[in-house]
Amino acid sequence: MMKGANVPVPMPVVRIELGWQSGPGVPDADASALLLVGGKVRNDSDFVFYNQPQHSSGAVRHEGKQQGPTVLDNLWVNLGQVEPQIETIVVAASADGGTFGQFQGLYVRVLDANNGAEVARFDSTGATSETAFVLGELYRRQGTWKFRAVGQGYDSGLGGLATDYGISVDDAPTPPPAQQFTPPPAQQPAPPPQYAPPPQQQFAPPPPQYQQPAAQQFQQPPAQQYQQPPAQQFQQQYQQPPQQQFQQQQFAPPPPPGGAPVNLSKISLTKESPSVSLTKSGATGGTMRVNLNWTTTQPARGGGLFGRRSRGGNGGLDLDLCCFFELADGRIGSVRALDRSFGDLTRPPYIRLDQDDRTGASTTGENLDINLDFTAQFRRILVFSSIYEGAKDFRGVHATVTLYPLNSTPIEMTLDGCQDDSRDAVLAHIENINGELVVRREGTFIRPPAGQPGAGVMEIARIYQWDFGFKAGRGKG
Repeated sequence: MMKGANVPVPMPVVRIELGWQSGPGVPDADASALLLVGGKVRNDSDFVFYNQPQHSSGAVRHEGKQQGPTVLDNLWVNLGQVEPQIETIVVAASADGGTFGQFQGLYVRVLDANNGAEVARFDSTGATSETAFVLGELYRRQGTWKFRAVGQGYDSGLGGLATDYGISVDDAPTPPPAQQFTPPPAQQPAPPPQYAPPPQQQFAPPPPQYQQPAAQQFQQPPAQQYQQPPAQQFQQQYQQPPQQQFQQQQFAPPPPPGGAPVNLSKISLTKESPSVSLTKSGATGGTMRVNLNWTTTQPARGGGLFGRRSRGGNGGLDLDLCCFFELADGRIGSVRALDRSFGDLTRPPYIRLDQDDRTGASTTGENLDINLDFTAQFRRILVFSSIYEGAKDFRGVHATVTLYPLNSTPIEMTLDGCQDDSRDAVLAHIENINGELVVRREGTFIRPPAGQPGAGVMEIARIYQWDFGFKAGRGKG
């Protein structure tokens, strides 16, 4: 399409694909959408982007990135569900860490969401110092939808673009890059520097009242018991207390109130800057959502954990999002679908696996919720992922983990580059250090022990010193 041209969009559901060529020195970019009435948003909830990934009507959502030679960031739009008063949906892009003059092959495509057929494509060229672009727009004409190529650039970034359309942007300074957290002097000894993979924290043993009788102490069983187990299940070392009544929990990211400014910032954890304090970032309460999303270059196939045909996940790949936890009183356990252990937000362990994502079929990935109202009850949480089915290992898989603390900046980290047969990967370690919750990016692939191809999760428990007893699980069902 030429700039200014338009084409009909006859199908009810479309995918908007923002794409560009990856390479050294190329910044990242983010797709966004603004729903307009009379050229302006009605309120800040009409802005769909990485910090606010779904419109309240459910008609527009930000689906996230796919890495590769061509990087893709996707929006999904159900035109039949768009509210009648909405006249235009602006499709925008913003550069993260550079300008659009550094991009090659920047384009936007409109695709039929049902069959992937291309409806429209606009290639944006000639950019220089722009840091945001309106690439195109979906608009109504006489009861039908059309797409127009726009190509209008902004030097003022996503904030300037959004403000032009009536968004109230939080003008607080953008948070600095995440810094390596240096804990203050503590009573616990420092982790041994020679330990590999990732560093360990030493913890005092739990109080006597939570120790199991000698007859029930878990002993490491002989290696032959773990030959290609269908799954592992972790026995919880505590009893659930009686049900108590709690106030309704809040979840992040919540729909923004009409007058609240939109926060455009995000924190990216990398190998160079792997840690950030949740507490100092303002995450002091409410429910923090941990989201795992993924793409794969591997062809869809069966041959999963139980040799079945894949039920969901990107490209037929189904990843499980899991965690180990240790509470302040020394109790340990897991939140993991294969263990039939889905957790609880208002009772120990104050962590819960999202029920909607237990099969891996959700387009929004896998979600784990952590109740930060009980920060004092946590000692450490290890977040990891396992391949359930659809791939032999993590090679060709690109995963993105995003933490959404309530009323605080989202924290993002990526996982890719697997070079071996690992089917398990440690994503993040959350630790309570003298009352301050610190999250550290791990990004470590875990190979199973020699001769035990299904025992990667047991290897995670061994490396990170979670002393479990194991038995075969029943699958997710």
